[in-house]
Amino acid sequence: MNVPFRVVVEEHERDLYLTILRDEQILVLPYSKPGESSQLVQTRNWIKEHSIKEGHKRHWQLDDNVKAFYRLNNNKRNKVLSGVCFRCVEDFADRYKNVAMAGMNYMNYAIPDGRPPFFLNSRVYSMSLVNNELPYMWRGIFNDDTDICLRMLKDGYCTLNFNAFSGDKDATMVTKGGNTPIYTTGDLRDGFVESLISQHPDVVTKVWRFDRWHHQVNYYPFRRNKLIPRDDLDIQEGIDNYGMKLVSSI
Repeated sequence: MNVPFRVVVEEHERDLYLTILRDEQILVLPYSKPGESSQLVQTRNWIKEHSIKEGHKRHWQLDDNVKAFYRLNNNKRNKVLSGVCFRCVEDFADRYKNVAMAGMNYMNYAIPDGRPPFFLNSRVYSMSLVNNELPYMWRGIFNDDTDICLRMLKDGYCTLNFNAFSGDKDATMVTKGGNTPIYTTGDLRDGFVESLISQHPDVVTKVWRFDRWHHQVNYYPFRRNKLIPRDDLDIQEGIDNYGMKLVSSI
């Protein structure tokens, strides 16, 4: 796709990644804690802090098991072969004062059935454009992505989860990695769900699906969070210039 990127790895993985990447494409963490479930959250926060030190207002965090990106238009899904999907999400988010997190939906959920180009004020997972100018950091061990989105929404900010652009990401537990113990230990993920309920008992409940426990989040209270256009930007001009009339249906 010819998009500049960097991969964040632990020191003991660096030489393996150098067999397929250049040195400037690799960021090495200043710590290594193989098998520790808290490392994911610590790494997410390290990435954000590193981005801030480089002077960026936003940064992307992408999971390492996304195989391709797609554009949904006129109820047809087409593979994206350049960085336009990232640029369009960035451009749209930057039109507003109060977008805390934006991102692309999972391809399997961005179904060509006439659904809107983005969901406003829901969760953003795995392909996230993070606002560096806000103080939110990841916390805990389980459900860190859901938790950070809920804290943003409760403070009145907005999130954008795009269907117009999506990523073909492996389903949870298909590809083994550092998070595998989080999803495979415990009493059918009971603790996994209870941790989020303890953080947000007002909007999270526990449901039984697919032979294990899942959390269910009620995002309805956040419908009152409205996008606030920037004062220095002509929204219609921006839409016309990019050919991205995302305020209409796709």
